[in-house]
Amino acid sequence: QGQLKIAPAAMAARCRLAARFHHIHGANIRLDASHTQATRVESFANGVCFSQEPLAPGQIFLVEIEEKELGWCGHLRVGLTAHDPQSLEVVPEYSLPDLVNLGDTWVFAITRNHNRVVVEGEQTQARERPWEPFLLIERVRIPRDTLVGRSRPGRYSHILDDLYKMNVLPATARRSRIGVLYAPQPDGTADMHIVINGDDMGPSARGLPTTRPLYAVIDVFASTKSVRVIPVDYGFPSLQTLCRLVIQKHIVHRLAIDGLDLPPLLKSFCQHE
Repeated sequence: QGQLKIAPAAMAARCRLAARFHHIHGANIRLDASHTQATRVESFANGVCFSQEPLAPGQIFLVEIEEKELGWCGHLRVGLTAHDPQSLEVVPEYSLPDLVNLGDTWVFAITRNHNRVVVEGEQTQARERPWEPFLLIERVRIPRDTLVGRSRPGRYSHILDDLYKMNVLPATARRSRIGVLYAPQPDGTADMHIVINGDDMGPSARGLPTTRPLYAVIDVFASTKSVRVIPVDYGFPSLQTLCRLVIQKHIVHRLAIDGLDLPPLLKSFCQHE
């Protein structure tokens, strides 16, 4: 577990550099110029993507669902793989089962409900209160504010924000944020954790090797059409984030930000994150 002792500043810098998709991806995926947005341009498959770099222990790879497509069954799939994307002759059509069948790959299918993993013989841990500022997984400490999906300003956005904070909206909704990380264990292996809107789903896979680089897997599958990578700041929240929290705390709802005497960029940051 000593591997988790990474300085917050170093982790933050690493996360921002790694918050991009790998140039190797499924045949139906198109990346934007920044390699932070992945869109499936046709069909419902061939949407497998990878993180640009292998993840560090405790480092979360977080994406937000930006666009949905009706008419398909199934949703986003996320996980980890010990395969370097460069080593793949062909990117498999599906993460489940094709990529998993290559071995050393662990993928979790996100559903509308019932994503929480309950391990037989273990007591179910009480869910953390949604207003706790940090999410704790093993010895990993992640600011929750970035992990929780936000609605965009609109007529009922202040209502939707409350629903997101309580995780009432389904995991597959637009603006939901879903991440994956691994936490090393005393026996030298690691557990894979899925995080949905700031809520840890528990160890969805155990026994992952920590001696090999592990890349995030994001399968833009079926009704999930487009996702964007969200950088995560570890350690203390930035001054910008603290300002946003104070402003949001003292207004009725986000639409009221328009009437404040603030710089346009700060208004936009407060409304849209």
